[in-house]
Amino acid sequence: MTQRLREAEEASTPLGQLMTLRDLPPTNTKRWVIRRKAEVVAGVRLGLITLEEACQRYRLSLDEFLSWQHLIDRHGMRGLRATRIQEYRAQTSEEPVDAE
Repeated sequence: MTQRLREAEEASTPLGQLMTLRDLPPTNTKRWVIRRKAEVVAGVRLGLITLEEACQRYRLSLDEFLSWQHLIDRHGMRGLRATRIQEYRAQTSEEPVDAE
């Protein structure tokens, strides 16, 4: 399990930028734009906040957070655009499943 950093500590994003807890969206966020979704995913991945804390803090379901993470991994930040979500889901469901 990822160890959570204290508020004063910081971590580097994959692009080399420093990120602290202060860089996370406010807890009362209601409008989830691409940048805010990506900040929450990055915060969890960098260990600034645990997955459980993120879900509780932002009132997210586990499925919602995991979908953000999957969309970033698969399509980059553009995958988080709400206007394109159906297009990306259709691409994923059309892919053949490996038979083992």
